[in-house]
Parts: sequence; structure tokens; C-alpha cells
Amino acid sequence: MIERNKKILLKVLEQCYKKRCGTAEIWRSPFRILMACLLSQRTRDENTEIAAGRLFAKADTPQAIMKLPLGTIRSLIRMSGTYRQKSKRLKQICKILVERYRGKVPCTREQLMELPGIGFKCADIVLMNAFNVPAIAVDTHVNVVSKRLGIAQMKASVEEVKQYLENFFPKRKWKFVNLGMVNFGREVCIAIKPRCVLDRNNCPFSSFCRAYRTKKFDVN
Repeated sequence: MIERNKKILLKVLEQCYKKRCGTAEIWRSPFRILMACLLSQRTRDENTEIAAGRLFAKADTPQAIMKLPLGTIRSLIRMSGTYRQKSKRLKQICKILVERYRGKVPCTREQLMELPGIGFKCADIVLMNAFNVPAIAVDTHVNVVSKRLGIAQMKASVEEVKQYLENFFPKRKWKFVNLGMVNFGREVCIAIKPRCVLDRNNCPFSSFCRAYRTKKFDVN
């Protein structure tokens, strides 16, 4: 059923979300995007922006961050949560960038995922926003939305969800689909309680959504 409604899905996501800016896009440079992506883990976008802004105002190159004491970094990024772990990883990443990549951010998924704390999602976000490499980054929202709609199997892993999505959507649409699904998950297809539970008219996809049809909304 979802395949027959792909055009509707794309049309709605494009109309509602194509002009939105992702958090990663505001930082522009590959290094800033990478650092902000690490800071974004397990925290809200507002906290990421504050923490990243404070850090970059003090130091915005690998070399400069390496020179900062851990205590200073912790103080600057404290609102991002798990700041002790993140401060160590920031320093570790900067050291690797300087020693292995001459201070530049690597541009392959494999190299990015070798950096401390950088997993599938962050690697894809950096590739999309820093290097214009087409990808779909799977965060909690993308995972939930794709499984509820029926694009991905309910038991699919994060990497399998990514493959389902990239096979389903045209490559030229991946970036705005990614941003659209993230925002749709935040605003409508909410993980704890999707808005269609209150009223099916709250969701433009309820007529063909697998979760709404089966009333099975829980996603691992």
C-alpha cells in the first residue's frame, strides 16, 4: 500500500518541510558540522545550538580545541548533556583530525565512523551537509516514521531502515525527505503518542499508514 502512495508522501513532505533548515546546516563548515553533530546526541536542538555556539566562539579549529583544558570544554558545552563524555570525545576527534587528516574532516562514511562517538547517523549528516553526498540519516524520528508508515519492517535495524528508505525514495529527494521525516516525527508522528490517535485528520498519511490501520504504534 505504501508504494502506491509514494507520490502523496513526497508531495506532503516537500510542501511542508523542504524549506526548513536542519540544525547541521547552520554551521556550514565540515568541522563545525561534525562537532555540532557530536554535541547533538541525546539532547534537544536548542541545547546543541547554544553549546556549539559557545564552543565555536572560543575555539573553532581542531588545533584550537586541542589546546583547551577539558574543564573549559565541559563548561562551554554543559547544556548539551553527557558533557564529560562529549568533551573527551571532542578532544579525541580533534587529535585524530590533526594527526591523521591534517586538520581536515574526512569525507567517507567509513572514515567518519572511525572517529570516537560518530555512528551511522552522524556520519550521514556530515556527508549530506558538509560534502553534499546524498544519504538518509536515520535518527529516532526517521526510524519511527518509516516503520509506522510501512516503508521499513518493524524489526529492521538502523542500517536496514536506511537501506529501505534509500531504495524507496529517489536519490535526488533524499536530503529533504530526511529533514521532512525528522520534523514530521517531532510534530505529528510523535514516538510516545502520534497525533492520529486523537484524530486521524491530524495526519495526512493516516489513510495508508500501516500503524494507523493495525493500531500498532509501538516501535523498537
